Amino acid sequence: MNRKPLWAQLVSVAVFVLLATAPSGAQATRKPPELSRPPDLADVAYGPHQRNVLDLWKAKSDRPTPLLVFIHGGGFRQGDKRDRINPFLLDLCLANGISFATINYRLTDTVSYPAPMQDGARAIQFLRWRAKDWNLDPGAFGASGGSAGAGISLWVAFHDDLADPASVDPVKRQSTRLSAAALTGAQTTYDPRVIREVVGDAAAQAEPLLAFWGLRPEELNTEKAFRIFQDCSPINHLSAGDPPVFLLYSEPNLPVPADAAPGAGIHHPRFGFYLKEKMDKLGIECIVRLREKYPEDFRQPVARDMVEFFLKQFRKKR
Repeated sequence: MNRKPLWAQLVSVAVFVLLATAPSGAQATRKPPELSRPPDLADVAYGPHQRNVLDLWKAKSDRPTPLLVFIHGGGFRQGDKRDRINPFLLDLCLANGISFATINYRLTDTVSYPAPMQDGARAIQFLRWRAKDWNLDPGAFGASGGSAGAGISLWVAFHDDLADPASVDPVKRQSTRLSAAALTGAQTTYDPRVIREVVGDAAAQAEPLLAFWGLRPEELNTEKAFRIFQDCSPINHLSAGDPPVFLLYSEPNLPVPADAAPGAGIHHPRFGFYLKEKMDKLGIECIVRLREKYPEDFRQPVARDMVEFFLKQFRKKR
């Protein structure tokens, strides 16, 4: 079979991305979910950028509570901290004594990698810094999110601790380590060469990738690009002792057709099974669930499974 060289395939991706930057109407008009209660703290700044803000719902407890940090998706280029929350997940967390935070982060209209991941890490550090004030258990933090938010969560979960004990900034002295992560539609790698092998050509051509990498088309087949591909992929930071993960995928576990439109398969469960294979070898729990195993309205049962997963992991840490 004749195949374009890597540079030609990646340039094709770049051209497609440059021609397709506007969000779809469905994405642009997404209606925020109806939540049972407003946050106890809203739009708290955790960093210097205008999008470095978070909301916090406090679980009622006489002792410090575990915390789940939700990170929204949107291809790294759009989205808001309240427009993709599963209301059942929020309610079940609070009912089970888990406080719940959700964050915004810088988007690719102004930044590229590693900024979104750095924002996710700083939000974790900031919440640890304020843990005593907000009745949070700094040793029981988890993360959740979908798509881009899942990728940020995994990157933080697997990356070596970013705490800088010598920093003059008290936030930066805090740990970025997590106890667990439960995610939907996670890309476990952002390396187009690996995506092509694991999922298929179409997934490697997902629209938001070029802006996320922060590369010009002529740079895509360079050592600079390869270093970015390597470092931005959560799976490349995985090592023994990293936290367990729960992964849910809505796409069917079927081959992506060779003639599929660019971006098809970008939430494919093969991303999850690729990670599970590596985590199994390290003896770290990795649960991969398919949407088809749940009823039609899967939000509540998925939320229940995720909260049970977090409670199990938090108990191990307390």
